[in-house]
Amino acid sequence: MESGGAGFDRWFEPSQVEELSHGLGEPAAETRLRQDALQSFRELPFEPSPLYRKYVYLSGVNLSAASPLVRGPPVGLPAGTPTVLRVVHDASGTRVELPEELRAAGVTAEALPAVAGSLDGRYAGFLEGLDPKGPRSDKLEALSVALMNRGVDLTVPDDCPVPVHVQDLTVFSRPNEILSVRRRIRAGRHAQVVASEEVYSTPAEGGQRFYGSLASVQTGDEARVAYLTVHAPDARLFSAYSRHAVTGRATQLAWVWAGLGGFRTRSRNFSDVAGNGGDVADLQAFYGDGQQSFDSYVQITHQGTDTHGQSITRGIFRDEARGVSRGLARIEKEARKTVSYLSEHAMLLSRQARSDTIPVLEILCRDVKATHSSSVAPVDPERVFYLESRGIPAPDAVRMISEGFLGYVLDRAPIADLAGRLAPHLAARWERRPIVWADGAYPVLAPLEVLGAEGAKEWRFDTKLR
Repeated sequence: MESGGAGFDRWFEPSQVEELSHGLGEPAAETRLRQDALQSFRELPFEPSPLYRKYVYLSGVNLSAASPLVRGPPVGLPAGTPTVLRVVHDASGTRVELPEELRAAGVTAEALPAVAGSLDGRYAGFLEGLDPKGPRSDKLEALSVALMNRGVDLTVPDDCPVPVHVQDLTVFSRPNEILSVRRRIRAGRHAQVVASEEVYSTPAEGGQRFYGSLASVQTGDEARVAYLTVHAPDARLFSAYSRHAVTGRATQLAWVWAGLGGFRTRSRNFSDVAGNGGDVADLQAFYGDGQQSFDSYVQITHQGTDTHGQSITRGIFRDEARGVSRGLARIEKEARKTVSYLSEHAMLLSRQARSDTIPVLEILCRDVKATHSSSVAPVDPERVFYLESRGIPAPDAVRMISEGFLGYVLDRAPIADLAGRLAPHLAARWERRPIVWADGAYPVLAPLEVLGAEGAKEWRFDTKLR
């Protein structure tokens, strides 16, 4: 099903893009890049491959009243942590709080206006898409580029003496608001970075809103990067996530995704394991109810030798929620001694819920090990009966099994006690309570910690995973 709201190709006019570009003080060349992206959005299909177009689910989406020009006052914030680099995107713009310790270590973080005002060519890269070497092929990535109105450029130098903790907050507070955020992270040799991209909303009334998230990560040799996304807005947000990473030699990179809110959510993750000895994990957990839908695509491309990759996706869906997860592990001709694994599983808690899981292996080299697993099923009644026989009521038994099902993914993230940190968010969703950004009740996560040597078993790829 590929139809969105009526007239999706007329949601946005070139005049809106021109006004946005003018407000940012962009030269004519950058304005043309935005207009080209808008034209690509109008011309491209939602799904480029005809094999998967039947899985596109955008029913009910209509952004005709939304605008990237909506402005408003800044949202309230909890007290910051002195050692954490905090970035906030809201109706007032982008704010960056860079601790002095990180500044002294050579870390730089610039908001979109500062990048736009630079003369070093970085800003054009913001508008060329995540992979300027290839043709533009993703419709919603093109829309996110055309409407980009927030952003941050983070650079961690080689041999940075301190680990860098980043908390990136996006808060929707206005009706018909569009926040399209471009994030670029360059982690130098031996750098250690842990970042959380958290998306929330205030209880403001109004029509549908749009969130575009464009994130690129480039690492030096032996860097270690963990990037967590917590998607927990209200049910009026249509979101499009696009990620792209290129790793250096012996680099460890983990994408971790917790999908807990929103209306229609679409994510596309591309990781190129370019350096020898690289390790990439893409871990995703979804909880959907009501009319929610989650559409995820993960591609890990092994280019160097002796590389490891794992993509583990698990989703729970009830009511009339929808889920689609597709994973592709591509092993290039010279990528010898590769170990790659895809796991895509979904649990359905109602007859109306639906999920599709589609793992794909593309192997061009013989000296590799690549496996996959996939399933879509209801809760195992034998497990429920076992817990009931121990005095646990059936609803509580289903909840325990479901939380353990998602915990399988979260426990493999290289972030200390991630399942415990996300437990309040998941409990709110399970109990049908909104996760609301409000004064004195901020749902932000506490500062994250990357697992050290004691966490190597969870970080390194385990060939025995089911």
